[in-house]
Amino acid sequence: MKKKHLILLLLYFAVNINGLAQFSVNSQTLLPEYSFKDKKIITTPDEGLWGISLKWENQWMTDWIYANPSKKEKVEEWTILSGEINLPQGTMLLKDFYRELESGLIQCRRRFEWKGKETLNHINLSVRFRIHGYKMEAFMPGILYYGNKNGAKINPNIIPVYNGTPGEFAIFEDHRFPMPFVMLENAKDHFATALHTTPSPVRGAVLSDQWWSLGVEAGNQYTDVVLYTGPIGYNGKHAVAKALQTQPMDYHDTYINMEPGRIIEKEFYLEVNPLQKEGTGFQKPIYTTLDLYQPYDSNIFPDFKTIIREKYRFAKTRWITFDKNISGYNMYDSSQAKHIVMGWCGQADSPGYALQLLKKYLNDHEIDHYIQESLDFLSSSPVDKETGLFPVIFNGKEFSGKGDHVSCGQAMYNFCKAIKTAEKDKKYQTQKWKEFLQKCCEGQSKRILDANWNPLSTAEAFYIAPLTLASKIFKNKKYHEAARKAAALYAERHLKMNGCYWGGTLDATCEDKEGAWAAFQGFLELYEQYHNNQYLEWAKHAMDVCLSYVVVWNIPMPAGRLADYNFKTTGWTVVSPQNQHIDVYGVLFAPEIYKMGKYLKDDRLKRLAKVMYRSCFQLTNAYGSQGEQLQQTNFAQHGDMSNVYKLRGGYSEGWTVFWITAHFLNAAAKFIEIGVEP
Repeated sequence: MKKKHLILLLLYFAVNINGLAQFSVNSQTLLPEYSFKDKKIITTPDEGLWGISLKWENQWMTDWIYANPSKKEKVEEWTILSGEINLPQGTMLLKDFYRELESGLIQCRRRFEWKGKETLNHINLSVRFRIHGYKMEAFMPGILYYGNKNGAKINPNIIPVYNGTPGEFAIFEDHRFPMPFVMLENAKDHFATALHTTPSPVRGAVLSDQWWSLGVEAGNQYTDVVLYTGPIGYNGKHAVAKALQTQPMDYHDTYINMEPGRIIEKEFYLEVNPLQKEGTGFQKPIYTTLDLYQPYDSNIFPDFKTIIREKYRFAKTRWITFDKNISGYNMYDSSQAKHIVMGWCGQADSPGYALQLLKKYLNDHEIDHYIQESLDFLSSSPVDKETGLFPVIFNGKEFSGKGDHVSCGQAMYNFCKAIKTAEKDKKYQTQKWKEFLQKCCEGQSKRILDANWNPLSTAEAFYIAPLTLASKIFKNKKYHEAARKAAALYAERHLKMNGCYWGGTLDATCEDKEGAWAAFQGFLELYEQYHNNQYLEWAKHAMDVCLSYVVVWNIPMPAGRLADYNFKTTGWTVVSPQNQHIDVYGVLFAPEIYKMGKYLKDDRLKRLAKVMYRSCFQLTNAYGSQGEQLQQTNFAQHGDMSNVYKLRGGYSEGWTVFWITAHFLNAAAKFIEIGVEP
């Protein structure tokens, strides 16, 4: 982990954050503690600073033994606390190392050294800090979003759910976290805390690929943030992993055996931030994580022009023609099916915009034909005048279905972009495109502006951006009013995080990055068109939720397809709390993250956006194809899913729906629009 930017400024072993929070070591008890507004908010558990479980029974830790420091010393900027636990088999030496960093973080290293003459079997080591407050909201990137309240209404037995009720717990593998921290927000007392960890496998583990675990355990008027040497569990079940889309799998025997002379260390960081607004406690730790990991080296990945060339080459293999008037991009490999599909997984509408900007890089005289023919044909999908919905699937014979909000909103946006871009070139006949788009906007505006409009999820936020653009294209204030109404509703629902952005993907019914992206895209488009700073604030909130799904560290892989290629996870994105694999979806909103870096004057966002785009080209094969699902943790949706201990490191390369290609081209075009080649 790179930390050169964190200049050490230790003058005293107490750090004040905005004059409100202070970390110190009690001179009498020698215990570390954090105070906020002169009230202790972080302490050690009542039992002691260090805890070791000596037995493993009923697939969980038992027979805990604790110790407190007996010695304190200062070595340069470090404060070192020492103690020991005496067992019949020998002595466990214990040390904590603490120092403050410029950012206000407290860096900690915990050391366990076994001095006995025989191996300690079936034990677990721990880190535990007690955060004081009643039923605080928990946030774990990619996993748990303020309890996953929206998903809990739909499928509480499928996704992780956590309400902070005494006795509840939510503990997951280190390698499951795209950003390895857990945050607790105390809105009542106006502070948020975070424990960041340096993820690592455990020496002495019984399992071949056992890592430390990170999570929370709720008590009465407090919550413990915990690190263990492997045990995991959630939704009231110990020793289970969120391993399948619809159910957990048993994940047993996560104890360790510690042989004589063995030293095990764990690095972590403590952070306290004043809370200005409810629902914002997660934001500062995200940028702390970026500062810790600095995931900004884009030059180790393929360059921009290579990505465009290879993805376009593959896109051409998906071009299909049914007769002279029916042609477009196939969602599937032709050996599987022949469907031209707009939005979501099909994205047949996307190249009609993207290729207009990319053709100068591609030198293919057929591009103009692909653009005109594809959008002309898609424009023939019948639009419901009352709802603005339209069938997004052409099955080879007809457009079928009623259309869904995710796909319709995404398709409308791409039509807007295609029309606006074509206005500059004057090479394309856009009348059919405009007529189709206008029918959609009329129906959607009528529906959204109705007093009874009450959308189920954030999926309908995908209409905000196209309605905003269409209000300019057609000079129609009604579309703008509909976009504003939708944006205001979603801001009211989600800015306090009493229900996080959700429902933006069609194969999960819970919080997801696509739902956050729908709001982020819509809020940002409103800001860019109408320059209201409130929209920028909303966009940053939704963007930060999107960022929490982005992997900022390279997760080491066990033997498998990903290890075969020395695959680097940085820049990829977790899908949702229900679907815990990673994918390339983040490339689509990488240009918007870059834009936000410009608006907020934050170069970290610009640099991360480049990594997200270029890193996700990894695993593209000689045909220009890559699969959708990569298994960075104990989770799978395809293939042999019978053995939970063999899921991690797998790769489902056969599910090659067209969005994987289209999003690269779409994002490349958006980068070009803002004058950036990542």
